[in-house]
Amino acid sequence: MNSELLQLSFDKIMQTHTYTMIVLKTGEVRFAIYVEPHVGKILQMYLTDIEKPRPLTHDMISSICKGFEISVKQVVINDVQDTTYFARLFLEQMRGEVRHIVELDGRPSDFITLALMHNAPVYCIKEVLEKVVPVVE
Repeated sequence: MNSELLQLSFDKIMQTHTYTMIVLKTGEVRFAIYVEPHVGKILQMYLTDIEKPRPLTHDMISSICKGFEISVKQVVINDVQDTTYFARLFLEQMRGEVRHIVELDGRPSDFITLALMHNAPVYCIKEVLEKVVPVVE
């Protein structure tokens, strides 16, 4: 599948006691990914550079990547079914002259947090944007 990728940026994060709404945008299209409140709090910690008392799971993953000289290249939100989003994380490791690319499946919220930590871009497949429920204010 050779689909057009559109780069996303953060619009806002809204917290309640029962859920977190992560609003992403590209151009005029804004949409929300809903996650558990604790996931939203972790994402907010990374967005605001709040010091954490102990390393979190994302910190451990970043340390593993650093230790094996693996770089986080990009995140692609590649599907939405009902209100559940799916994403892929692309990692790269150079071994001599050989470039290894690994593509992983996972939750967009986890991958977006890793992208933030590594200053990697987050994209959405154009066909997914055509299926999202837009957020309007």
